[in-house]
Amino acid sequence: MNLPHEARRRIRAALLSAVLCTALAPFGPAVAHHAFAAEYDSSKPLDLSGVVTKARWANPHSWLYFDVKEADGSESNWGVELGAPNTLALKGLQKSDLRAGAQVHIKGYRSKNGGLFGYAVTLQLSDGRAFQTGGAQDQPAPGSP
Repeated sequence: MNLPHEARRRIRAALLSAVLCTALAPFGPAVAHHAFAAEYDSSKPLDLSGVVTKARWANPHSWLYFDVKEADGSESNWGVELGAPNTLALKGLQKSDLRAGAQVHIKGYRSKNGGLFGYAVTLQLSDGRAFQTGGAQDQPAPGSP
């Protein structure tokens, strides 16, 4: 088969691109993902209740932001990492459950840097429904056996 030079060049470029994508695909998630212990401190449990301000459904991890009333009466906005949207949905939790203004109770672990964010292991809604929201199965919720 005698193809014009431009067609041969495009075929070669497409094949090279396919080979590179296939060869490098296994490294993408491994490089981009992090371990629980890299960011969170299992010796610093969180047990917080508050009012949802924002829910961000995103891969690989969703985030929930909520206002917590401090002992002095002020409010602090906390953020907690949740599992992937598909995993949360399979457990029965929907983004619509976390509308702004919804009451939540979070148990999990604080960030290593001491900021106002952490890793949520369980989330309870005001109607009593509770969900395991984190993917670190080896990290039980604080206070659980």
